[in-house]
Amino acid sequence: MGAAEPRIFSGPLACLPALARSMALAYSLAFVCPPAVAAVAPGNFNLSEPAPGVFVHLGSPLALDEPGHDDIANIGFIAGRKCVAVVDTGGSVRVGRQLRAAVRKHTSLPICYVINTHVHVDHVFGNAAFSGDAPTFVGNAALPAAMARSRDFFIKQYADDLDSPASAAQVIGPSRLVEHELTLDLGDRSLELRAWPKAHTDCDLTVYDVRTGTLWTGDLLFRDRLPALDGSIKGWLAVLDQLTQLKVQLAVPGHGPLAQSLASAIVPERRYLQALMDGVRGELSEGKPLEDAIQHVAATEKSHWLLWDEVHPHNVVRAYEELEWN
Repeated sequence: MGAAEPRIFSGPLACLPALARSMALAYSLAFVCPPAVAAVAPGNFNLSEPAPGVFVHLGSPLALDEPGHDDIANIGFIAGRKCVAVVDTGGSVRVGRQLRAAVRKHTSLPICYVINTHVHVDHVFGNAAFSGDAPTFVGNAALPAAMARSRDFFIKQYADDLDSPASAAQVIGPSRLVEHELTLDLGDRSLELRAWPKAHTDCDLTVYDVRTGTLWTGDLLFRDRLPALDGSIKGWLAVLDQLTQLKVQLAVPGHGPLAQSLASAIVPERRYLQALMDGVRGELSEGKPLEDAIQHVAATEKSHWLLWDEVHPHNVVRAYEELEWN
């Protein structure tokens, strides 16, 4: 989840009836427009250690226009013998500072890496809270371009989630890039980072802790909260097929509860994405208008997911855009 750039509809989408356009656009703008209510810092920063040296803070299942919208992503850190790696930093500098305080509560080891799993604000906006530690910021090789495209808009629309005055310097991108795979050493603890083709976004990254078999999936995996499509639905389904083959003891999704079985956790998400793709292709083949698709595509999935009405219309529009000529 997080911020995306504002959409400009073209081709058949530009000819949509006003109602369908407004439904689709409203969700897209929910990513990029400031919520009506200012974010509030969580009162109790939950933190668990589900595997030795692996610390996870679970985000809240909130909509993007609710108080606390800056604390919706799963974030955390991994401690080695010589240093610590932070995995995602939350949706505001406030949340980032809470995460940093949690690190300091558990260890005095230096924070050597801050790893971002993708570009969305709920995963990267806390980066500035760690700037004083002088870590290496790490991300997919496509992440710098994604952040550059979004930086000005982030500053304008999410200024309240940065320190005042909001500035470009607070929106920190990676200095070390992962083209395909990269191994980081935390001291008797190796992290295997992997950059993925376009899926949830165009800059997805996973982090695998070899010692405990823990995989941080970023938003390649949603649980309970409806997956949000900003990249490629075909690419995402292909990546899920690969993730299912991995031997993982514990999965930390981008949103939702932890999973002991990654393959089992992927099943509902894959089912929804497949239903979305098949439904949109069916609507396109029959020449159905988009507003009908928003109401009917994958409708049997609605009862299985949180925030359906907020997320699903946007997903249908993105799938239409991708599949219209494919």
